[in-house]
Amino acid sequence: MTGRARARARSRGRARGQETGPPGPPPQQTTSAAPPPSEGELVGRGRQRAAPGPVASEDILQISAGFHQVKLGERGGRRRDFHDVGINTRQAMEHVKASKTGTSGSTIQLRANFFRIVSRPQWVLYQYHVDFQPPMESRRLRSALLFQHDETLGSARSFDGAILFLPHRLHSKETMLYSETRHGEKVQIKITLTNELPPTSPVCLQFYNIIFRRILRILNMQQIGRNYYSPNDPLSIPQHRLTIWPGFTTTILQYETSIMLSTDVSHKVLRSETVLDFMGNLRHQCGNQRFPEACAKELIGLIVLTKYNNKTYRIDDIAWDHTPNNTFKRGADDVSFTNYYKTQYGLEITDVKQVLLVSHVKRLGPSGAAPPGPAMLIPEFCYLTGLTDKMRSDFNIMKDLAIHTRLSPEQREARLSRFVNNIQKNTEAQAELGTWGLNFDKQLLNLTGRVLPVERIVQGSRSYDYKPWAADWSKEMRGVPLISSPQLESWLIFYTRRNANEAQNLLQTLHRVSSPLGFRMQRPVMVEYEDYQESLLRALQHNVGQHTQMVVVVLPSNRKDKYDSIKKYLCVDCPTPSQCVLSRTLSKPQALMTVATKIALQMACKMGGELWSVEIPLKQLMIVGIDCYHDTVAGKRSIGALVASLNQGMTRWFSKCVLQDRGQEIMDGLKMALIGALKDFHKFNNSLPSRIIIYRDGVGDGMLQSVVNYEVPQIMESIKSIGHDYMPKLTVVVVKKRVSTRFFAHIDGKLSNPPPGTVIDTEVTRPEWYDFYIVSQAVRMGSVSPTHYNVVYDTSGLKPDHMQRLTYKLCHMYYNWQGIIRVPAPCQYAHKLAFLVGQSIHREPNVWLDDYLFYL
Repeated sequence: MTGRARARARSRGRARGQETGPPGPPPQQTTSAAPPPSEGELVGRGRQRAAPGPVASEDILQISAGFHQVKLGERGGRRRDFHDVGINTRQAMEHVKASKTGTSGSTIQLRANFFRIVSRPQWVLYQYHVDFQPPMESRRLRSALLFQHDETLGSARSFDGAILFLPHRLHSKETMLYSETRHGEKVQIKITLTNELPPTSPVCLQFYNIIFRRILRILNMQQIGRNYYSPNDPLSIPQHRLTIWPGFTTTILQYETSIMLSTDVSHKVLRSETVLDFMGNLRHQCGNQRFPEACAKELIGLIVLTKYNNKTYRIDDIAWDHTPNNTFKRGADDVSFTNYYKTQYGLEITDVKQVLLVSHVKRLGPSGAAPPGPAMLIPEFCYLTGLTDKMRSDFNIMKDLAIHTRLSPEQREARLSRFVNNIQKNTEAQAELGTWGLNFDKQLLNLTGRVLPVERIVQGSRSYDYKPWAADWSKEMRGVPLISSPQLESWLIFYTRRNANEAQNLLQTLHRVSSPLGFRMQRPVMVEYEDYQESLLRALQHNVGQHTQMVVVVLPSNRKDKYDSIKKYLCVDCPTPSQCVLSRTLSKPQALMTVATKIALQMACKMGGELWSVEIPLKQLMIVGIDCYHDTVAGKRSIGALVASLNQGMTRWFSKCVLQDRGQEIMDGLKMALIGALKDFHKFNNSLPSRIIIYRDGVGDGMLQSVVNYEVPQIMESIKSIGHDYMPKLTVVVVKKRVSTRFFAHIDGKLSNPPPGTVIDTEVTRPEWYDFYIVSQAVRMGSVSPTHYNVVYDTSGLKPDHMQRLTYKLCHMYYNWQGIIRVPAPCQYAHKLAFLVGQSIHREPNVWLDDYLFYL
């Protein structure tokens, strides 16, 4: 049965595909539910008068610029990545208008997970808004009701639940149709013309994505969140009660010279138990008295999948006073959850005493309407997704998962090629594409990248090279003195009685490895504590004084509450650099030298030591990294972290963290942090930086506009407050790690990961941005992920080549790893700081620690 036939059958049979669960606030008999949001609502740009025709190169910027006129909230759907389209930052930067490509390094032939669109519609599309009275929650039901009118609409049509695209114009601007559900409910359908779209319209890109999502449904794939997965082809891991659904991420966008489909392999991990099963097991384990507290702790924040509509929800609360027998308003009627699920989905609720789960739906309602209320979910129908922290720390689970999910470049390319071949062989998919004049290339995109020169590591008076493919210098740095390290004279080691041997072994090995590094240690005071939290805290309070330089704590287990209490006390109440070590880590004699070396390096840099550097030719330069973390414990606050370099070698850093309410712009709090960093830089150098480069991490899809329009002016305001005559050159770079782009290189006759230092600044970049990709790290398993850099503001005039090389150099400067990392060091430092505060401290660290990397 075809997708269309299935939809028609459902309009006569049961409906599936509810949008947000029964909408409305936690229902009471008198509460009226908010109307369900229109999925994918999109308001057009107004009638375009440009003549349709093929897209020329000068039209590319028109396509992107056109999105400026489409309001953010009106582009609809859940594809927030579309909100970043059309933010044309490159046109304001004179030095990259003509070219944004670098020159240094050796060329390398690559393949990327992109397929060109070789043909597309060359006619005007007509865009209609479709409204249902009474409102229909199920998108599939809406489609089925609309598609009963073939004689009016014709066979070529595309509908995403709210927007209808047709290749022809209906007789009148407003068309009224009438349909009937299986239960005899009369439904009025109003179809209103909102736009006429020539092929150059940016909205056409969204239309292509809607068409392609229909192709995925024809292939029997089901949408979960943003991506599509194959429930008919599951990978089972029965020993861990896990199931993996294989799937794909897909996006069609305008890239440098052509419109392309970007697609990558994705996996959805599902657990073979419902939330009701989980709650039952939890009650059995902890008893009735502790159950509510334990249940809230375990469940709130988890993502669940409802298989009746293949949607994911975040559990935000548990409605202890609600059961499936409660009712909510649906139109004018009060409907119980039991009846709702029976009539909408044909599902029988077996346990009518189960409590309900609450998920706050973030999506806005239709234009002008209030956001929908929270969705109330039935635990019996919710399946747990993803992995718990306990599962992630289980080596065997992660190893068994990696077999299926960490694909090598050859496996990934084979999976992608098979996916495109399946589309080519499927007659229904080809007929659908043919109806709209769409055709894709059958081969992955070939392009040319560059491999940047290998950096030389400077350590003390010596410098050395490392193996480029390994991107690691842990062996090369052994026995080489550090650039600078403080003398450790007053320090403490805390241990429990059963870990006394491990503590002594650690001390002896630290003395052995620290001497060649030039890190001098006196003998510490050894403090024994009882293995419970109060005893450890008391021991810290009695022994740590204002002259203590370092505290080392040997922990018998990785209990979070114990770790949190240590960090809270030593980062806020009694500011002292500290190092926690698990006794299990010290229990393997053969690995003790390696472990002790890493601990010694961490201790040195936490106290202000400088480990290594690379050559940074720019003078009076300050590099800043910004990241944020959302703290779900401390009242859902956001934590913004700013880390700024203080010296020429990028070896000393200023770190500041701010806590603020969720919804508040992150730069509001970080303005003072940036001013503090500039003052600290002046204290170190007796001058202010003449050039500031800010790497902004933690920018999600759809947030680019906020960075450009809000954060950049706030940064400039902070700089001005130092002095009106102070005008340094400023660059703001948005760093994005979560990208689906992958690159493969042909090396020694097989498809491999590109070498570290590979830069890509053509073909797959965006014409309206000054952007590039860098593959900086090496991976032993799977396919390497590149990092995307988007320079959104630049008055420094640095050549693209210098910008790329500086970014790559900074990936060498993270002191917690003797190798190259995926992002510039200040971004990773900011991430570590925000994570520590959000996970453990929940308060701003003491200002005494601002000049130290105490959070590593």
